[in-house]
Amino acid sequence: MAPLRLRIDGATFRDPHNREIYLHGLNISGDTKFPRYPDGPSHVREGFFDADNVSFVDRPFSLSDSHAHFSRLKRWGYNTIRYIFTWEALEHEGPGKYDEKFIEHTVAVLRIAKEYGFYVFMDPHQDVWSRFTGGSGAPIWTLYACGFDPKRFDVTQAALVQNTWPDPATYPKMVWATNYQRLVCGTMFTLFFGGRDFAPKCIIDGVNIQDYLQNHFIAACKHLAQRIREAGDLENDVVIGYESVNEPNKGMIGHPDLAKLPEDQKLKKWTTPTAFQAMLSGSGRAVEVETYDFGSFGPYKSGTEVIDPKGVSCWLDPETWDDSKYGWKRAGSWKLGQDLWAQHGVWDPSTDRLLLPQYFSKHPKTGETMDQEYWTNNNFLEYFRKYKNAIRDVWPEAILLMQPAPFEIPPSIKGTKDDDHNMVFASHFYDGITLIMKKWNKVWNVDVLGILRGRYSSPAFAIKLGETAIRNCFKDQLSSIRQEGIDYMGEHPCLYTEIGIPYDMDDQKAYRTGDYSSQAAAIDANHFAVEGSKAAGLTWWVYTATNSHFWGDNWNGEDLSIYSAEDKELPAPSHGGNTGGAAVTPASMKRTFSVDQMSASRTVSNSDTAGYRAAEAYIRPHPELVHGTITSHGFDLKNCTFHLNITATGPTPQDHPTVIFIPEFHFPRQPEHTTTIEVSGGKWEIRIEGQDVGEGAGQQVLRWWHGEGEQKLVVKGLKRKRGAVTSEAGEGEESYMEAYWQMGKNCAVM
Repeated sequence: MAPLRLRIDGATFRDPHNREIYLHGLNISGDTKFPRYPDGPSHVREGFFDADNVSFVDRPFSLSDSHAHFSRLKRWGYNTIRYIFTWEALEHEGPGKYDEKFIEHTVAVLRIAKEYGFYVFMDPHQDVWSRFTGGSGAPIWTLYACGFDPKRFDVTQAALVQNTWPDPATYPKMVWATNYQRLVCGTMFTLFFGGRDFAPKCIIDGVNIQDYLQNHFIAACKHLAQRIREAGDLENDVVIGYESVNEPNKGMIGHPDLAKLPEDQKLKKWTTPTAFQAMLSGSGRAVEVETYDFGSFGPYKSGTEVIDPKGVSCWLDPETWDDSKYGWKRAGSWKLGQDLWAQHGVWDPSTDRLLLPQYFSKHPKTGETMDQEYWTNNNFLEYFRKYKNAIRDVWPEAILLMQPAPFEIPPSIKGTKDDDHNMVFASHFYDGITLIMKKWNKVWNVDVLGILRGRYSSPAFAIKLGETAIRNCFKDQLSSIRQEGIDYMGEHPCLYTEIGIPYDMDDQKAYRTGDYSSQAAAIDANHFAVEGSKAAGLTWWVYTATNSHFWGDNWNGEDLSIYSAEDKELPAPSHGGNTGGAAVTPASMKRTFSVDQMSASRTVSNSDTAGYRAAEAYIRPHPELVHGTITSHGFDLKNCTFHLNITATGPTPQDHPTVIFIPEFHFPRQPEHTTTIEVSGGKWEIRIEGQDVGEGAGQQVLRWWHGEGEQKLVVKGLKRKRGAVTSEAGEGEESYMEAYWQMGKNCAVM
């Protein structure tokens, strides 16, 4: 058997020649959360509930468009893809009915990704359970199986869904995430992870609803893994592993008091019912609830509002619903049309009194306290073992990426049988203030992780002032998350599989002016944090092929895609005399490109204010393959300086040098002295690699042969001032730069 293309060595990834691999990747793609046929973005209501008859074929993009997207990403320096798929895409028609056409399309897209040399790991994605509860993930039949009627979620506010919002364009920013605390999502995740404990009456097809849901989800993922294995040329060659599930949630498990908002409910926005109020309104009762808004210092109470469903219930009406639609058989102990928590004695529908406010706070059999720590180390870990065993049953060498709940302490498995050597700690990080406020505040920010871990006697001490302090705060948080992985899970690579920023900051100001300087500053701060944390890499959120300025990523008002056809792309270099991969060395730096050999910037938009979408911040240098071990690396965008420090156990083999991606935008080889390279020793060359894959896929890389021991490399490139096409590099540069920037004033940062 051929050696693994990528293997895990402690906290690092290695290639077959023992070089450390740094994963610099993207999530593909934001619009895989909804069907392609019919096209079902979250602002479209027509046909929304005809959910069995959909197709996700051509997600993330069609085969005919795949080369254009993959070549673009390769040129931008990406080497890794977090490949998003949903349970709904696999099993939307009904339990056990898999969409083989979608799977065939997925296999075909993966084969194209293989041509470009990407590392791919598969991500079974969900957000607040399902499209029909305001997010993405599970098929609609899972809601019917649990006794819900999705067509009545809007009037009861059991879930807030943009597709059913009166005017989808006014759907409140980030309100979708509050669905985690509303009735349907809270119930679905409780049943998925704890149905046997808390809903013993919920038996379907002879098993508890927990096993019914988990078994179907895991079987669907296993079926996809089996088809990928049967393809014969994808495992290891392109697909390196499988993530456990995106952002798992404990639902109501561990809820301390159903009559109160729990202290750990940090996101409060719009109507904010308690869990019991949500049960009441879900059963048709009128309830007055608190409302919240999000200000500069977090959520604040803004008033109250009455939710009045006028007797309409979100539970299935047994007079109109027939379980035979999907072929399952529900036990007589489970009555349709009634709140299932009322059926378990949590509250009394005859008096609307809450009987068991602490129902979810303790294990019903052992009496153990059911908090976040318990859920992580028991309910989540039980699920992860089942998922891991299913994937490993198909592919024993598969890497498993364990993703606990975001910002929570990972499971305590260090030194146990769960401390799997072929496992990755997958974590997420978003700056909540930037994400929710949709503004880059360079004046102040907050150490959120420090507050969650109780490191401050008062939240006021967690405030960080000034952009330098904010950037270091991000880095410290990511470093702490990585260290928690080591402390609790053991030594594994830490990979940030989601991290990103909103592009529609400041009421979409950049779309009117073309000035993406705020977005670039936020992107740079987050990349600085990842680089400084010494993580094994990241997959940035997100690349959405269908992004537009008005609807963003076409999902819940989010607009995080680094790509939009309505913005300019940094131009593809015309490699001119370097075609074929001829190397540039210190001796040949003076005789490389001429201005005539360069291509002008390509623009898709007709707008005179179209900008470069902050590409200068995300198209950044990074180590690709390192002979030895990385001790530190990072890119100083303001000064256009990249550094790499490594430790090598021996001299670099001639055929397997250290390879660094150095984008030509930042490190041009003309005019003279624009790019300078300093090394502690050895020899180096710059060349274009990957042109043989496809047009526009070539990467400018620096190859370095060095000795053993501590080694250092510094690459200095083209410093740019805001709004200028010239730089501090010297006179005579303007004509060169105009070939790269037609709208330079719109692209500059800092």
